[in-house]
Amino acid sequence: MLVAESVAREAAELVREGRQGDVFVAATKTSAQDVVTAMDLASEALLRRRLAELRPEDGILGEEDALTPSSSGTWWVVDPIDGTVNYLYGLPAYAVSVAAVSSPDGTDPDPATWTVLAGCVVAPQDGRVFLAGRGRGATLDGRPLRVNDAQPLIACLVGTGFGYVAARRRAQARVVAGLLPRVRDIRRIGSAALDLCTLAAGGLDLYYERGLQPWDLAAGSLVAQEAGAVVTGLRGRPAGEAMTVAGPPGRVEELVAFLEASDADQDS
Repeated sequence: MLVAESVAREAAELVREGRQGDVFVAATKTSAQDVVTAMDLASEALLRRRLAELRPEDGILGEEDALTPSSSGTWWVVDPIDGTVNYLYGLPAYAVSVAAVSSPDGTDPDPATWTVLAGCVVAPQDGRVFLAGRGRGATLDGRPLRVNDAQPLIACLVGTGFGYVAARRRAQARVVAGLLPRVRDIRRIGSAALDLCTLAAGGLDLYYERGLQPWDLAAGSLVAQEAGAVVTGLRGRPAGEAMTVAGPPGRVEELVAFLEASDADQDS
C-alpha cells in the first residue's frame, strides 16, 4: 500500500502541475475521440521509473506502454490519467490509478484471474487519496469508507461510462434509455477509477460500464470491494472488459439482471 500511494501521489503532482499550462492531444487510440495527451505519457514514464526503482523484480502493465515482465509474480497495473478527456478540457474528474496484483502461476495479469493486493487512486485536482489493501479496508484521506446500504432500484443513483466507438455508443445508449426510468438518476463522471471510488464513498449507489481495461479497473475495484461492494460481471463472469457492475449486496443483483436481459454486454 505504501508504494502504491507514494508513486500515485508523485504522478498526481506531475499531472496537476501540467494542467496549469496548455494541454494538447498527442495521439488517438480507438477513435478520434479517444485521446492521449503528452501528460499521459509523462505520468506513465514517471510511474514506471519509480516502480522500477522501488520494486525492480515486479512487472508493470500500463495504459500507454508495453507490458514489463515480472520475476516476482507481482505486477503493477497503472493508469497515468484516468479521465483524459476531462483533463484535456480542464474538468476536475480525472485520477492517477496504481494497483499491485498477483497472478496465478506467474501468468500475465488478467482481471479474470488476478488478485488485487493494494490500490491507490489519487484525484490530482483536489488531492483526494483513495487507498485500499486486500483485507485491510478502504479509506479516503485516512477515513474508512463504506458503500451505501442497498436501496430500491428506483431510489438509486447509478454511475456509468461510454466507449469511444460509434457502434458501442449506440448499444450503450439503448441500455441507458431502458434503465433511466427505473432509477433515481444516472451520472457520467468520466473516470472509471473515480466512479468506483465514489461508489465506495457513498456518492453513487450502483455503477456499471462496458469496455473497462485492466488499468481502469484494478485499483478502483479493490477500493470498492474493501468498502463492502460486490464487483462482478454478467452471466457468472468476473468483472472485466465485457462488463463491470458494482454495488452493495442485495441490490447489485437487480442491476445485473437488468443488464443481462438488455444484452448490455453486446454491441448490438
